[in-house]
Amino acid sequence: MHPAFSVIFLTTLIGAGQGLFLALVTGQSYAAVGLVNVTNPNEFYTYGSIVAILFLIAGLGASFFHLGRPERAWRSAARWRTSWLSREVIVLPIFMSMVFAYGLLHYFNWDPNILGAEQPLQGQLSLFIGIIGAVVCFALFLSTGMIYACMKFLQEWYTPLTVINYTLLGSASGFMLATLHAAIYEPGLTSLYGVWATIITLVALLTRLASLYRNARIKYKSSMQSAIGVRHNNIDQKAMGMMGGSFNTREFFHGASPFWFRSIRWTFLIMTFPVPLAFLWAGLETGIQVFLLLAFISQYLGLIAERWFFFAQANHPQNIYYQAI
Repeated sequence: MHPAFSVIFLTTLIGAGQGLFLALVTGQSYAAVGLVNVTNPNEFYTYGSIVAILFLIAGLGASFFHLGRPERAWRSAARWRTSWLSREVIVLPIFMSMVFAYGLLHYFNWDPNILGAEQPLQGQLSLFIGIIGAVVCFALFLSTGMIYACMKFLQEWYTPLTVINYTLLGSASGFMLATLHAAIYEPGLTSLYGVWATIITLVALLTRLASLYRNARIKYKSSMQSAIGVRHNNIDQKAMGMMGGSFNTREFFHGASPFWFRSIRWTFLIMTFPVPLAFLWAGLETGIQVFLLLAFISQYLGLIAERWFFFAQANHPQNIYYQAI
């Protein structure tokens, strides 16, 4: 498939925003049961929510560059009964409203103890909003991943690993960003987020390697015979049937050389996993925030390469027909 950078930025940006929000709720959950002490909760959670919202807005804005008629974008929600894309379009603004409400409660310091309990569990209203938002967040990860995982004819995507990788990679980038955010506003939580960022990144590495292993051993169901509807055993294609390109040849094939394709695979494996982890632990050990910033930036750049490879690796059956130029 041809990777559209608007979709690449959409999925990576909202993934980072989702992961950051999950990190904020995780930190508040730890504080609610007394496992960590948050000294400046209002500033920490408010600014974190703002950053998460900005990532979500940036991702939503990037999606409009992929639309032929942006003024008709609202119609994409009409098929919510059968379309995962429609469900994503519905869930995303709901999630954004939950993040906004979560940040607003902390900004105004309006956080009543709705359960009336003190220790070990506090019934903070913002925590309950955060937990509901986390559920919506996972629903958004599911909707985004299933847009691709439900396509049976694209065998590289048609696997539960697609949803798992979207969830883990977005969460990893969000927790990596949360580590930097904690180092600035709440240093007591830096180690907590750093450990979680490491764990999620390592698990994401295992699941992404599993998907690469699976895709390298796919036995394709489509063939030259099924592509053109001719059941002869010996078919020799001489041309694609036209002198120039077409919509099909531009949109359903990445057009990159084999060398570039292999290079992107190794680039995203290195930039998404070992490099950010090295920067992360250098920052945790030295306390230098620049290392934490480099950890997030390097991982995000790796995720852009990973998402490009994800789209380019999908081999549309129509490419069998157009393989000879």
